[in-house]
Amino acid sequence: MKPTAADTLTALDVIYSRRSVRSYTPEMVAESTVSGLIDAAVQAPTAIGSPALSFVVVQNPRRLQRLSELSKEIWQQKAQTEPERVVRLKFDVGDEFFDRLNDPQFDIFHGAGTLVVICARGTEWWETAGCWMAAENLMLAAAALGLGTCCIGAAVDALNTAEMRRELAIPPNLTAVAPIVVGVPARPAGPIERRPADVIAWK
Repeated sequence: MKPTAADTLTALDVIYSRRSVRSYTPEMVAESTVSGLIDAAVQAPTAIGSPALSFVVVQNPRRLQRLSELSKEIWQQKAQTEPERVVRLKFDVGDEFFDRLNDPQFDIFHGAGTLVVICARGTEWWETAGCWMAAENLMLAAAALGLGTCCIGAAVDALNTAEMRRELAIPPNLTAVAPIVVGVPARPAGPIERRPADVIAWK
């Protein structure tokens, strides 16, 4: 099933209106809709003909909760073992991210009931680049359907642990690259002021 955007939405409408959503209703996204979003994802270009992507879909609430808790634990450990990395991240995003990690009630998936993980067959740049191009297709297709999405980079390390690989049946030759939550936004996303493009040369 291919997602169908409203007739009044153009591609540019969707691009300019898409927002990262961080609050969702409990409503579950239908399996057919998720399949349609994945079909949209695989229409993305690939980097130098990289192999086909693989996808993991997680909708079990308890599994999502365990993954959220494991992700927070790993990042709390990184604050001790990789302080330089944490300092750089705090410089980019501020202290709020790490403050939330210390909150037992904080769900890194923001209450969304569906997680789509795009996996690469390797870690070379052309393999992981394909995941991100597919991720953008998926997020734009979701926006065209009135759904919200958010890329959850904080879950990547946890997804690639031996524990989660076993639980989610991710084989050794795959690397989880792009975890994206999908759901019904709890409230309309407001406008975001983007920085102007930094064009450093035009020759």
